[in-house]
Amino acid sequence: MGSVEVTILGQQYKIKGDAPDEYIRELATYVDKKIRDVLEKSPNTAPLKATILAAISIADELFRYREDQERYKKEIEEKTEELVRLFE
Repeated sequence: MGSVEVTILGQQYKIKGDAPDEYIRELATYVDKKIRDVLEKSPNTAPLKATILAAISIADELFRYREDQERYKKEIEEKTEELVRLFE
């Protein structure tokens, strides 16, 4: 397990994990950007609150992605069943 230093909102964090360093840096950059987006829209927001709002935004993206994936999976299964019936 390796570790990599990242910067989020000007603070240094040491992240340990099995993922490649560049991937961890990419994640940290994404999180930093999301927090900064919140702060840009609401400059007087406390950093902790901005972080929580960014986390909710990221969670929303994840949930929407999962819903899309499930919908695509069902569509593929339905199309596959249609094709199988055509060849029977």
